[in-house]
Amino acid sequence: MKFRGFATFVLGAVTGTSVHNLGQQISEWKSPLPWKKPVQAATPILTPNRPTDIMRFGFPGNTNLKIRNNYVLSYDTRCRNPIWVFEHLTKENTSPTENTVDRSKFDFSADHSVPAVFRSTNKDYHKSGFDRGHLAAAANHRANSTWMEETFLLTNISPQTPSLNQIAWNNLEKYTRSLVHHYEDVYVCSGPLYLPRREADGKLYVRYQVLEPNHVAVPTHFFKVIVAQKKGIFHLMCYMMPNTLIENPEQPIDNFLMPLEVIEKASGLSICSALPKDRLRMVNKQKV
Repeated sequence: MKFRGFATFVLGAVTGTSVHNLGQQISEWKSPLPWKKPVQAATPILTPNRPTDIMRFGFPGNTNLKIRNNYVLSYDTRCRNPIWVFEHLTKENTSPTENTVDRSKFDFSADHSVPAVFRSTNKDYHKSGFDRGHLAAAANHRANSTWMEETFLLTNISPQTPSLNQIAWNNLEKYTRSLVHHYEDVYVCSGPLYLPRREADGKLYVRYQVLEPNHVAVPTHFFKVIVAQKKGIFHLMCYMMPNTLIENPEQPIDNFLMPLEVIEKASGLSICSALPKDRLRMVNKQKV
């Protein structure tokens, strides 16, 4: 199958521009964070083909797309959260090297490409009781200072409880990175969910807290969909975790496996719709 051709078509369609023109725009960027001084990258900024590599299996949606140097996201201006974030991990772009950067050198920052009225800021998180949770994990992008800096933009961040962010979600991120030692390519789609809960009157309601002053929504759950490829064969793993005080957060991450259909229905997204089903051999650790 001509994956690159498909991705090129999709990218041009959803952004209203050709990949060539998009690539020219990317190559002309002086800094991925134009309001700051340019960062000295450990390795050169990636070529314009990088977005098509990341989005090989199609876009889950096309709302407010943000094309970063090493990940792609869709941003929700109402909830001040990502809708989805897509990454492409390999052993080459995640393994520690002499150029590996330290996350302690970076600070969370507002994304000034978003209009101020729709923007989240660090003030929203101050004394909120919630961590600033990465959707594109910082450690996934440690090979390049520009890549890692972009993961600290608040458009890539959602409010997460400490037990989720620091333990359960972190364990899932570590597991995801470990897959690059067993597969040639690992594609990752992560995002927040706002799920209904049945209340005392027997009816379902969607309720979630918002953080002040910018009304940043606190998701009820998070998902991560992983597609791992080796020699043209694909394995699919789908996880959903509650954004609560998780009992026994060190429990096996496979306890959080969830059918893809459930995640797609809850999120309203069509995830990896271009994945060749005839080459799919494992779904959630089960043969198909």
